[in-house]
Amino acid sequence: MTESGRNPRFDDDLVGLDPDDPEAQAFARHLDRMQRCEPGFTVEGTLHNVAEFAESSTRVGGLRWWVAATVVVLLVLGVIVASWDIVVRAVQWLAE
Repeated sequence: MTESGRNPRFDDDLVGLDPDDPEAQAFARHLDRMQRCEPGFTVEGTLHNVAEFAESSTRVGGLRWWVAATVVVLLVLGVIVASWDIVVRAVQWLAE
């Protein structure tokens, strides 16, 4: 975004679209997200990707929302099971 709040995409990629149209603005933001290049293998990149997933899942509804919620529940369940396994193994190791 420029200082005036106008996305430069309307000058480059979206020539001819109304920059005040909310749908055109949403499409410009979508294009910005799609062309963003950043490392995903760092902690910051991973957290940013998780935040992006959370933001996109709040924008959708219906079946997509339920699929996103199911993915989140499965991820949390996986973290809980892995954490429990680590704790049990650590307690067993300390008991020896």
